[in-house]
Amino acid sequence: MDAEKGSTPVNDVLVTGGTGVLGRAVVTELLARGHSVRVLSRHAGARVPAGVRLFTGDLATGTGLAEAVPGADTVLHCASDPRRYREVDVPGTRRLIEAAAATRPHLVHISIVGCDRIPYGYYRTKTESERLIAESGLPWSVLRATQFHELVLTIAHAVSRLPVVLLPRGLRDQPVDVRDVAPRLVDLVESGPRGRAPDLGGPEVLTAEDIVRALARARGRRVRIVTFPLAGKVYAGLRAGRHLVTDGETGTRTFADHLAQHVHGGGVDLPYRLR
Repeated sequence: MDAEKGSTPVNDVLVTGGTGVLGRAVVTELLARGHSVRVLSRHAGARVPAGVRLFTGDLATGTGLAEAVPGADTVLHCASDPRRYREVDVPGTRRLIEAAAATRPHLVHISIVGCDRIPYGYYRTKTESERLIAESGLPWSVLRATQFHELVLTIAHAVSRLPVVLLPRGLRDQPVDVRDVAPRLVDLVESGPRGRAPDLGGPEVLTAEDIVRALARARGRRVRIVTFPLAGKVYAGLRAGRHLVTDGETGTRTFADHLAQHVHGGGVDLPYRLR
């Protein structure tokens, strides 16, 4: 469906993972720009904003895709499960591509900066998903982003439960806000297929010690940090900064901004669960 002449065409966009941390921000951005939105969720009773069509389905099994995909101009693929990535990410992306083969929507995918340069299992599945999309024959775009503030905060909170915090030496991160990621993804929806878009990172690179101390300050606590070296290719890749944005774009919202919004009265908002 087209909007008035001279304005951005209105897209019918299916968002996989549309009720997750990033997905909710993406849905909000799409609606703000006047697009028609449908969401794929495993939960039949999932809450979505007014006007959003909810489709129940599961990428792990392929159920619901035949109903959700047809009619969409764009499929914005945000669904992922780090705890079940072997069952969800690559097989689910393959099933999504198969469901889209007949109607050929623009497939927009969110991936991770450095996923092809750090030999971590979950990162490897993101690289493989990228490959499947690029070789699918569908029009496609992929945006790689650094770790979201929510995940960095969850990890920092998990390791900070004792007065003495043990941290691997020399680690840095560049956390990005999902409210900075969502507009970039919707830009891709509106601009059409771009292949690999410029990587997106947060506005600052922080050491692991910086992150833990910032959380402690926000909670009004004192913390002692002890660092230690690790071995292995994953640790070497992280120490080398292969997960950081060196030639791309950056957001504007800092980790301190996120803490100010999500740490309050000693409590911490933690949307993610770790293993």
